[in-house]
Amino acid sequence: MAGMTGRLIGLGLIGLALSGCGGSRLASRDAPLENLDAATIFQRAELSLETDDPERAAELYGEVERLYPYSEWGKRALVMQALAFHRDRDYDSARGAAQRYLDFYPTGEDAAYAQYLLALSYYDQIDDVGRDQGLTFQALQALRTVIEQYPDTEYARSAVLKFDLAFDHLAGKEMEIGRYYLKRKNYAAAVTRFRVVIEDFQTTTHTPEALLRLVEAYLSLGLEDEARTAGAILGYNYQSTEWYQRAYALLTGRGLTVEAAGDGWLTQVYRQVVRGEWL
Repeated sequence: MAGMTGRLIGLGLIGLALSGCGGSRLASRDAPLENLDAATIFQRAELSLETDDPERAAELYGEVERLYPYSEWGKRALVMQALAFHRDRDYDSARGAAQRYLDFYPTGEDAAYAQYLLALSYYDQIDDVGRDQGLTFQALQALRTVIEQYPDTEYARSAVLKFDLAFDHLAGKEMEIGRYYLKRKNYAAAVTRFRVVIEDFQTTTHTPEALLRLVEAYLSLGLEDEARTAGAILGYNYQSTEWYQRAYALLTGRGLTVEAAGDGWLTQVYRQVVRGEWL
């Protein structure tokens, strides 16, 4: 992202240098923007962005687009306006500017960057696990677009990392709700949430705890075969973790062995994960 900004700044400086009276125009701070060329306004926007005034930068980039629509300067200003809005934490406006660039210039040289900024405008709002999960799903969709449509770019590499974190975030929300139900002894509802983590988010960091919580919930429900199977999966994949040690203590404390038993949904998971029978 820094390279992108630097490249556009360089273009702005070059354009300014080529305009014969660019220096005097920049010095005339009170001159109406309509009297300035696109390069000068663009450079003013860059200076505002560099001096930590993204709100003003966004305004100036917008003026470049308004006064010089469909020009190369207006085209570049649109994607930079998305960046300025994002730095100002005006995520709705950032999404709007990024989407306009994609609508107007779907094959433009900065399309990958615009899509990445659009994804970031969702992603940077999901750090709090208690927030509306709709933002997380939208972030995942936008990040997936970056990964699939622009696989060879630096933005795709960053998007992969953020996709994994956003995916982990959704699993964390399921865990939060599941623990809430477990604490209030609503064991069936808790099992439903932990099952979602095992089936839909098994590659996340929350899987070991979800298996332990299933052991706890199933033991509370008197479903010993399911509890033993959850413990067996946990032991096979995460034997060195505290989650397994706690599950092992719970099961053996009741005189139960830690092995797959019965024919429930967890037994099917055990056959797939441990025996590879799904291959």
